[in-house]
Amino acid sequence: MSLIAALGNGTRLEILHELSREPKYVSQLAEATGTDGKTAAHHLSTLEDAGLVEWYMRGNRKYYELTAAIELRIAPPPERTFVLQADPVDDEPSRS
Repeated sequence: MSLIAALGNGTRLEILHELSREPKYVSQLAEATGTDGKTAAHHLSTLEDAGLVEWYMRGNRKYYELTAAIELRIAPPPERTFVLQADPVDDEPSRS
């Protein structure tokens, strides 16, 4: 899936916004985005396929975290810039 397709959904953008604060588990993300767990899991799967998030287990909960820094830069003339990129995050995840 292309980066534009992965980011072309409001719910997925909300999920990414939530994960930019801290790792969260599915029901936390569902509540924060006003969706049910199945819908949130579907969007998380799409984001995972795009290489933007990954998951880990803590106890019996599946937590998701960002794995890329995403940049969108659009500028009108004279620059005429359109840049959308995701760069892997080099930090070790904070899984306390």
